[in-house]
Amino acid sequence: MILTVTLNPAWDLTWSVDSLAVGGTNRVQQSSGRAGGKGVNVSRVLRQMGAPTVATGVVGGAPGQRLLEDLDSSGTPHRMLVDDSVETRSTLAVRETDGRVTILNEPGPVGPAELWARWLSHLDALLHEVALVVCSGSLPPWAPEDAYAVVTRRAHAARLRCIVDADGAALRAALPAGPDLVKPNEEELLRATGGPDVRAAGATALSQGAQRVVVSRGPQGLLAVDSTGTWEARPPALQPVNPTGAGDAAVAALAVGLVAEEPWPDVLRRAVAWSAAAVLHPAAGTVEASAVERLTAATEVRQVG
Repeated sequence: MILTVTLNPAWDLTWSVDSLAVGGTNRVQQSSGRAGGKGVNVSRVLRQMGAPTVATGVVGGAPGQRLLEDLDSSGTPHRMLVDDSVETRSTLAVRETDGRVTILNEPGPVGPAELWARWLSHLDALLHEVALVVCSGSLPPWAPEDAYAVVTRRAHAARLRCIVDADGAALRAALPAGPDLVKPNEEELLRATGGPDVRAAGATALSQGAQRVVVSRGPQGLLAVDSTGTWEARPPALQPVNPTGAGDAAVAALAVGLVAEEPWPDVLRRAVAWSAAAVLHPAAGTVEASAVERLTAATEVRQVG
């Protein structure tokens, strides 16, 4: 089973409007909400593709209750720590008919000092049930900067693999803990390492402790760097519908491949196919098996260094 960790989950609202009038009055044509957060999206994809998963994190307040109800209704297994000393944040995406999307994100909740210790105890109780841990997304103010490093070390102590998909200080702090794989996008990797280009930055991340680095490159697919060399995995040309969640779908596929100990080119091919399938669906974190099969056959993987 794959455990996903989302320490800063959100209740994601989407409003559809004809054209957003900034500073004016707008009529919302359609409104919807769903459980959000990068790790939550990873678990959603894993469930859709038949891989055992459970999502964890911390939720609280009315938005947290809505998040739990949505996970239940979608059939996404979860073992969230419910703590009403915090209130789960909300995000708002305003989608216009021309496809333009404006996103407003609330900051993560401030919690009591003891919440981090409570959540670690909650995590420790789950580790004996799983084979791999995925840490995804931003950190709330109540979690320390090295939160993902702490989780990685706990996972390794339990003889589990750990994937980290994070940005900035959270990613930099995680590298010395030796995560089995990190999956930033190009901008995130360059920010974390200060490298002049993505290949050099990948090599820097390896030297700082990561075992493998897989970089999301949008329509160009993935660039992967490990001790065996550098690989590119490219999807066919696509007309994207919603790129949000494509990276989370890739992480889900990478987790499946690591658990199964599949050949590295096969792991990368699946990751690109799942990611590409995700951009074809309007709802983030949604992958259809029929699209995956077609895209897997059309994905090119080659070693480039």
